[in-house]
Amino acid sequence: MKILSVGLSIFLSTSFASGSALSLGTWVPQAGDKFIVDTKQNIGYLMHENASYTSFPVVTGQRKRVHYLGLTYDASTPETEWHADSEEIKGDHITFGSTGRFFRLSDSDGPTSYGIHGHAYADAMLAKDDRYRSMGCIIVSERMLDVIEKTFNQNHGSLEVLTTDGKPQGIQTAER
Repeated sequence: MKILSVGLSIFLSTSFASGSALSLGTWVPQAGDKFIVDTKQNIGYLMHENASYTSFPVVTGQRKRVHYLGLTYDASTPETEWHADSEEIKGDHITFGSTGRFFRLSDSDGPTSYGIHGHAYADAMLAKDDRYRSMGCIIVSERMLDVIEKTFNQNHGSLEVLTTDGKPQGIQTAER
């Protein structure tokens, strides 16, 4: 696991400890928002700089080795800091959902194969307790993809993303 940058680490430890949970219905994207994914519980958090946040279910990578697109690899979603720095439209509406939106994730080495996207069966996957079903990407509902897209645009085509194996310190709420 990569070590968190000092700024993001301080931000997370102080923000969640004093933050308040908001319902998705009252959530309005703001500049400076972050997207944190707890891959242990498969819960996503969108968080404002003022420490308020909303949470929602996500699907993350299968925790096993897979053979996919000619590669054999561990399909677990890596724990790291990312930036979603481009939005692409993919033609495969099974893998990428009805809109085909795909937010490419980059790490310190540059663009990766990982991203945030929908899926034709996202609602069924999100309804299950076991939400380790992707090939490593973060899958969200089309409704959440709309919110993430608004957040991405509010942040001038970039979104800080953190994937971590466990709930960020200070989170007191359950999934919404």
